[in-house]
Amino acid sequence: MTDKFLTHKTALVTGSSRGIGRAIALELARQGADVVVHYLRKKMAAEEVVAAIEALGCRAVAVKANLAEAEQITAMFDEIEARVGRCDIFVGNAASGTPRDVLDVSDKHWDWTMDVNARAILRCVQRLAPGMAEAGWGRIVNITSPGSTRVLPHYGAIGLSKAVVESLTRYLAVDLAPKGIIVNAVSPGLVATDAVTAFPIDLQATFEYAQSRTPTGRLVTPEDVARIVAFLCSDAAAMIVGQTITVDGGYGLLA
Repeated sequence: MTDKFLTHKTALVTGSSRGIGRAIALELARQGADVVVHYLRKKMAAEEVVAAIEALGCRAVAVKANLAEAEQITAMFDEIEARVGRCDIFVGNAASGTPRDVLDVSDKHWDWTMDVNARAILRCVQRLAPGMAEAGWGRIVNITSPGSTRVLPHYGAIGLSKAVVESLTRYLAVDLAPKGIIVNAVSPGLVATDAVTAFPIDLQATFEYAQSRTPTGRLVTPEDVARIVAFLCSDAAAMIVGQTITVDGGYGLLA
């Protein structure tokens, strides 16, 4: 790989105004990609990410969309195509869901969580895949979590949606690899972001416990995740297909 292996590529990163999505957007820009910064509510934060990407010498635009609404996804892509053209890379990072146990999940909560976290990825890929196939090159990376396979506290519908994301990743990978579009997922361990503060847990104790039993001796950072995502977007990772890559410092290896 060259120092900037994504030059002349354009990436769309959903939920990239903060946290892991922000780190991914910046890392892709460091590797030469122009970036579409998606957000829902935090316009100022999204504009700050755009400015940071432009400072790295790449183009960036911010687009707003509620990913639970098919019409807004369509409008988002109409805007993207008008402003920047085709996207070569898609990172499905945006996620939502109210922390609650599975027996407390309402129909409304189920639908919202599945639509934002899983169905939106399919809708976005359905819109992007024809252009990627025409170019003969594309990269799709979805962000999931250990809650897809392990039962985490207050993670009911969110964990279920992440299991769907991982299964969807495999199905998309098989369908799209013959067209030059490589699809994978990344599953980070516990990352200290704003999203974690929404859960009714003792954050300090949780972080200390996770760090104490992680073989590397520290928590995963957004930048750790971003570097793996960027690698999966490179040609060096072209034969990694349909996989969920765990980035947790070894935490999941211990009983």
